[in-house]
Amino acid sequence: MTDVEPLAVTPALEAHALSLVREGSRVLDDVSFTVAPGEIYALLGGNGAGKSTTLLTFLGFLSPSGGSVQVNGREVGADVAAARGAIAYLPEAATLYGHLDAYENLAYFLDLAGRRVDRAALEAALDQVALPPEARGRRMQTYSKGMRQKTAIALALLRDTPILLLDEPTSGLDPVAIDEFHAMVKALAAAGRTVLMVTHDVYGACQVADRVGLLRGGRLVGSFEAGPQGRIDTETVHAAFAARGAS
Repeated sequence: MTDVEPLAVTPALEAHALSLVREGSRVLDDVSFTVAPGEIYALLGGNGAGKSTTLLTFLGFLSPSGGSVQVNGREVGADVAAARGAIAYLPEAATLYGHLDAYENLAYFLDLAGRRVDRAALEAALDQVALPPEARGRRMQTYSKGMRQKTAIALALLRDTPILLLDEPTSGLDPVAIDEFHAMVKALAAAGRTVLMVTHDVYGACQVADRVGLLRGGRLVGSFEAGPQGRIDTETVHAAFAARGAS
């Protein structure tokens, strides 16, 4: 009997030797990483490290000066619409209308995306993100940031995209809301969704991610994976993050 080579899995996201120059400044410099389907990858770094810029290249809003970015094995620049169609993007401050309630916000943005769903589907998505039923009919302007983030994640679920990009998703949340958010992200990955999150929160990155990449001054200077206990060692990552010259 001959050994059968396992089939190679196409990464959901891949940056290869990615470089980007903006206004004469090199923002990203030879950045390479992959994110497998169903994996949570955290890109960790301080302000100005290039984290959000990396997300914008996957969305096709910024074009690489060198190297490439791919979504599901296809270069973003070759088909920006296909890349964006596979991705739900959650910015640090979710853009939702304060004068509308959760149902109205979801229906409005889904309509813009060309999707129509019934009330039962809206309820199911809001159940999945654990938005309290009594809050769903209230105007968004009364929501906490954590509740707004849950509504935005529900929108991503209803768009049914396989990939989630999260930009500082727990910034400004209280500890309980952070734990709830991380549990929700893990559940989404367990259901097959791919998650790329960028953050400056060392503990949060180590708690939720399968792998962490450390970005400093536009360069990927470290990579960390979960050990036998299923967790990434926070002290090791913190020491690397706090090293002299970290940005």
